[in-house]
Amino acid sequence: MQISVKLPDDLAAHPNPGREALESLVIAGYQTGVLSHFLASQMLELTRFEFERFLADKQVVAEPYDEHEWDEDMAIARQIRAHGLQR
Repeated sequence: MQISVKLPDDLAAHPNPGREALESLVIAGYQTGVLSHFLASQMLELTRFEFERFLADKQVVAEPYDEHEWDEDMAIARQIRAHGLQR
């Protein structure tokens, strides 16, 4: 799915405003629990370890990865594999 967003002129003037907006959205979603670790990393097209590095670089404290989140992520991964949506 692709989403279009109208960005303020000052943000639109940045070198990569779309990526910056996406990263901010993902960080907010991850911190509030709306996005799991897996979904957040998928939105940024990063591996689990790349996403961990991204969080560290942005000084975002990662919440502990619990069993419920693992089960959720595994269910999503099975759905992706079943539909051939791997990258």
